[in-house]
Amino acid sequence: MNTPRLSNALLPELAAKGIDVPGYDRSAVTPGIVHFGVGGFHRAHQARYLDELMNKGEALDFGIVGMGVMPSDSKMRDALAGQDHLYTLTEKAPDGGEHARVIGSIIDYVFAPDDPQAAVDRLTDPAIRIVSLTVTEGGYNFDHVHGEFDYDDEHVAADIADLKRGETGHLRTFFGLVTAALAARRAAGTTPFTVMSCDNIQGNGHMAERMFQAFARAVDEDLATWIDAEVPFPNSMVDRITPETTDGDRADVVSTHGYEDAWPVVCEDFTQWVLEDNFVDGRPAYEHVGVEVVSDVVPYELMKLRLLNASHQGLCYFGYLAGHRLVHEVMNDERFPKFLLAYMELEGTPSLRPLPGVDLDAYRHELISRFGNIAVKDTVARLCAESSDRIPKWLLPVVRENLAADRPIELSAAIVASWARYAEGVDEEGDEITIVDRMADRLHETAQHNHEDVLAFLRDREVFGDLVDEPRFTEAYSRALTSLHEKGTAATVDALLEQVGRA
Repeated sequence: MNTPRLSNALLPELAAKGIDVPGYDRSAVTPGIVHFGVGGFHRAHQARYLDELMNKGEALDFGIVGMGVMPSDSKMRDALAGQDHLYTLTEKAPDGGEHARVIGSIIDYVFAPDDPQAAVDRLTDPAIRIVSLTVTEGGYNFDHVHGEFDYDDEHVAADIADLKRGETGHLRTFFGLVTAALAARRAAGTTPFTVMSCDNIQGNGHMAERMFQAFARAVDEDLATWIDAEVPFPNSMVDRITPETTDGDRADVVSTHGYEDAWPVVCEDFTQWVLEDNFVDGRPAYEHVGVEVVSDVVPYELMKLRLLNASHQGLCYFGYLAGHRLVHEVMNDERFPKFLLAYMELEGTPSLRPLPGVDLDAYRHELISRFGNIAVKDTVARLCAESSDRIPKWLLPVVRENLAADRPIELSAAIVASWARYAEGVDEEGDEITIVDRMADRLHETAQHNHEDVLAFLRDREVFGDLVDEPRFTEAYSRALTSLHEKGTAATVDALLEQVGRA
């Protein structure tokens, strides 16, 4: 007997088995949001919140249309198209409890390379009131030291040239597609859409606004002025640990629920979304399903980026070098929870803004518990990926603020040193490390000089700026990297804990 594929037609049967399925008429859902970057996190987070809202009978005019621009995005298009854009979300608690539900808030998927003009037309439709983004930290196309838009990217440059000629049929980037649609809406007198970033960048809305403004200014100064006046870019803070989907996750859906899902999502049971209330043409009532809709997101962003995200970097390189491949395995070694709590308390937390009503000690300990969630099976390699985009945004701001305020930086410096050691491309057992990073070749080459010049890795000013000129930082960094070379990860972390009185 063939195993059925997830589909609209299968939903009544799944509901009869006790599986949570959309409780609303999906045929009544109409497009209201276009989302760039439909991956595991978006489907575990923003799409899940919207599905919950639709189950309350609300926001049925805010159905999500996914839009892909990368060649690899065709895989998501095909997976979702083959099952009516439904997918299974399994939330896993630390105690082993699981809750599976079928999400129905994504109603279509447009693969822009197939027909860029059709993608622009979809974005131009007045029904689309929000364009949301999870395009990763590197997707915003800016220089990490100076923060300026990178006009040298070949696809960006080609899109700018096309738009200056009034051509929209061959656009390659989400910058080009979104800007073309905004230009068309301006010309037609149509209300623009809100651009809502949901990426792990401090001031993500401000960053998106600056980058889109820079792109638009290169196309048409008047258009850039109009965008500045008319298009909101709300900030947001998003949080949910979501590992990459594995074949084992797909097999679990079949064995547990009796149907096939080409791309299910597995995540932890914790979720958080803090969103600035800054929209031009309405929005879903996210606050009805637990989203914190506020006037100022920045304190929450800093809490998450400098505690959770920076701590992920604090465990991943050390953990991988020591031979661990799953995050919960790292956390089973008691030195690592101690190290992360020390970093968060002594260096991360002092760099935060006031957060009235938030128990930061409880938040820090909750993070330790979340990292140790064995059911999630998050991989250390996932956390090590794209470090050249992550470290400058999550950890280096902590370093710079603490240097300026004459506060401790030893643990942060050691985390950077662990990245430098990881970039050498071999762990402590001599096994090769596959470095996943847009700058992988360059980082690996630079790290080969760590032994002859302990500051070699720091001399890359595109990544680190002027930190190599800060003696207090370079001294702490040098001690940690030398210890990693001579004594290994365990001894290095133990020495750091002894140094800060947490051994």
